[in-house]
Amino acid sequence: MSSAAVEHRARIGTLLRACHPAPAAAVTAITAAMAATAGRGALGTALTTGAVAAGQLSIGWSNDLIDRRRDADAGRPDKPLAADELTNGQVVAATRWAVACCVLLSAACGVAAATVHLAAVAAGWAYNLRLKATAWSWLPYAVAFALLPAFVTLALPGRPWPAPAVLAAGALLGTAAHFANVLPDLAADRAAGIRGLPQRLGRRASATVAVLAATATALLLAPGWPVLAVTTPPALTTLLAPPRSRAPFLGVIAAAAIALAVLLLGDGL
Repeated sequence: MSSAAVEHRARIGTLLRACHPAPAAAVTAITAAMAATAGRGALGTALTTGAVAAGQLSIGWSNDLIDRRRDADAGRPDKPLAADELTNGQVVAATRWAVACCVLLSAACGVAAATVHLAAVAAGWAYNLRLKATAWSWLPYAVAFALLPAFVTLALPGRPWPAPAVLAAGALLGTAAHFANVLPDLAADRAAGIRGLPQRLGRRASATVAVLAATATALLLAPGWPVLAVTTPPALTTLLAPPRSRAPFLGVIAAAAIALAVLLLGDGL
């Protein structure tokens, strides 16, 4: 393999590290599962998954572009852009490609589906650009997660909306994911002047909100005590994990994924 090819592969790997890979992969996988079980077929599932993956890439990369100076001042070794492993131009170019792919793949799913998905992606960008530093920081997450199942169902024949309980569960999951995802960076965010709702409430209150919202998500998707017996342990990692751990976010997503699996194997969206 030539040195140019090796360098190209290394750059792709570095770009993937800069896209917030865990949240991006989790959101993409959940949406792919919904599309596959909702009857979108192989092509429809591929288009839906690709659109969501591209949207998540654009949100992750734009976040690191906007926060580059703040991340550099905080000495964040996990941020390739802040650590000068990537240039602004490289990440801007990648973000543009991601946005273009997101628009085209979403459009291939139909006008109604594309509209709600692009609205969800726009909510993610609104978080990056402004809302993350306000008391409304939870709102883009709630909106975006609520719209993901609608992106799946609105591409089906007849363009049906998901059940109201599914939309509400999506909003609650987004809220839980926001609070859990912010926990590891709470102290650094406060020092940098970011005053989103979790930063204002503090670690213990934010962890409690994440657990309660994740539990409510599970109950909406699969009502009953049996599902709580399975979803509560991963959700509780939010309260028990060390301060810098990413386990809270993964625990919240795992709890919701279990409840979603129960729903999809039963009545569906």
